[in-house]
Amino acid sequence: MSCGEKSCGSKTPGNVGVDRRGFLAAIAGAAAITLGPGLTLYTLGKSGEAFAKAADQPVTDKTRWGLLIDISKCEDGCTACVTACSDEMGWENNGLATDPQWIRKVSITDPKNGMVKTAPVMCQHCAEPPCVDVCPTGASFKRDDGIVLVDKHICIGCRYCMMACPYAARSFVHEKITDQKSYMPRGKGTVESCTMCVHRVDNDRLPACVEACATKGEAMIFGDLNDPDSDISKIVATYATTRIRDDLRLDTGVYYRNL
Repeated sequence: MSCGEKSCGSKTPGNVGVDRRGFLAAIAGAAAITLGPGLTLYTLGKSGEAFAKAADQPVTDKTRWGLLIDISKCEDGCTACVTACSDEMGWENNGLATDPQWIRKVSITDPKNGMVKTAPVMCQHCAEPPCVDVCPTGASFKRDDGIVLVDKHICIGCRYCMMACPYAARSFVHEKITDQKSYMPRGKGTVESCTMCVHRVDNDRLPACVEACATKGEAMIFGDLNDPDSDISKIVATYATTRIRDDLRLDTGVYYRNL
């Protein structure tokens, strides 16, 4: 298949500047996110606890967050997951080559029978992320729970991570950002990608794409891959699944069914 935060200083290679004050102000304005009325969560573990860690506890590798996407339930033309991500994170797609690529729908054609399927593609949250390996500042990093992120305060915009990513899942911010979300600061001259809605996950909520998809056919399941009692683990253990470019042995956290 072809899928085809510290300040960095006032100036960086390529004359890229990052407004550190803007980032800090955005973070300072962040408010805790609580469960909305009527929101149903996937619960994990035998005791039925919600999936987030306790607020006073650090992230650990006891949990490995992942996504399972069933292509047979992903309707052609449906962009609910893309729209939800755009609304949640504050990015826009205007049909330009420089548009953000947090999540996108791609078409896959079976060369044997010509059948066309569509699938959402985003950061695959690798256990062995190439983007982290090539980052010269440590801005690209992986949390112990498997979520791969970019610390925009130390990102120098070199874009090595973009070149290393085999999924074309990262984007470079070319223009000044206005009306940012308080929980997701963005900045000109930095790289960004899917965060698996870490601000939601850490506050007992599903990623925005998964929540939106639940009303359109339930093609996406989110959960703890390390928990054998979680829905995602049971499905991966029971049914045939695949991972994009599994031959690279990156141990990605995003699985696909019926691809």
